[in-house]
Amino acid sequence: MLGGDDVLAMLLALASSPEELEVLLISVTYGNVSLESCLRNVVALFNVLDHEMEWRKTQGKPLGFEALRTYKPLVAVGPEHALEDEILMADNFHGADGLHGVHEKHPHLSPADTWKALFKEGIPTGAEAPSYLKFFTPSKTPAHKEILRILKEEPADTVSICVLGPLTNLALAASEDPETFLRVKEVAVMGGAVECEGNVTPVAEFNTYADAVAAARVFALTSPTPASTMPPIPKDKATLPPYPENLSKRLNLSLFPLDITTPHLLNMGYFIGKIEEQVSRESPLGIWVNSFMTGIFRQIASMVGPGEEPGLSLHDPLTIWYMLTGSDPAWKLAKGAPEDIRIETSGQWTHGMHVSDRRGRSRPDGVTAFEVPGDEDGWLSLKRGNRINRYVSSPGETAFAPFLMERLFG
Repeated sequence: MLGGDDVLAMLLALASSPEELEVLLISVTYGNVSLESCLRNVVALFNVLDHEMEWRKTQGKPLGFEALRTYKPLVAVGPEHALEDEILMADNFHGADGLHGVHEKHPHLSPADTWKALFKEGIPTGAEAPSYLKFFTPSKTPAHKEILRILKEEPADTVSICVLGPLTNLALAASEDPETFLRVKEVAVMGGAVECEGNVTPVAEFNTYADAVAAARVFALTSPTPASTMPPIPKDKATLPPYPENLSKRLNLSLFPLDITTPHLLNMGYFIGKIEEQVSRESPLGIWVNSFMTGIFRQIASMVGPGEEPGLSLHDPLTIWYMLTGSDPAWKLAKGAPEDIRIETSGQWTHGMHVSDRRGRSRPDGVTAFEVPGDEDGWLSLKRGNRINRYVSSPGETAFAPFLMERLFG
């Protein structure tokens, strides 16, 4: 995170009804841009929504964004880089600031620079709190510790985590206290490319590529034997410790790779048709979203060339749609789910690749045998390997963009 589709995902979550979702925490990490830029974009989102609520009041429009107005999530900050890499893997798709220069184009919608102090010293003594702080609470505690605190305080199997960026914060939480981490109901991950090409390399998707070790560690918690799929320990580098041998349960992880997210498009023509009225009426949210979406469509147009309408794949928002509509039977898992999908962490050309066994070989029956002789890596084993719930279909590839735009703008 935090690019345009991340922002759309968070907006969709905050626009839900209180009965659908309670957003407890936004755990910020680095992503397409630096950690500071990501955090600035999150604060800017709440600042824009503060302006939008006032604008809707003056227009006599329904305020919407009930979850935003009902709950007050924490915003907590994670590390600046991946677990074992100190260089940010920026891809520049979303521009230098993550939102195609929206802060320079619309400075009145960007928070004053005093926002930086909120996550270090809090509100300065005697200073007036920014108006947008009524919608979130800045935390001085590291994000992974806030994740663990919430999972301890809430009943087990009631809190779900949506992953819109690298899995670094989750890996840190799982390493520090795996049993508390396993109190999570479900981890819904936007990441990977299983049966399609990658988007940052021929085989890897950005979120996984940015911290493949973190992804591998989190995925390993789905295994009956986590040690069987843990990444190799690097030489001369500090690394997180292995998990205890006997954990109380396995992680329930739902995967939304590029295979399913890419076809869910927000096409330029449809977006323009819906956003023009918002911009003409000077909706702060409409102006802000239109600004970075214009940059995104320009970027996509330069990639696909003339003759093809630019469309943004709604990668991250799809996980939120799943959280809102997961009971719909149209959400379908891959044949044979859960699958043994593992993360490549040390390949020169395959870093971040999602690897699965496509040889079609028979597994043991689970009665007379649990292993296959000669299967040293455990690809056919009933006791080793990961167990990933990969989704392959949704309530409709063409249905999502209208759902999203209706939720955000009415």
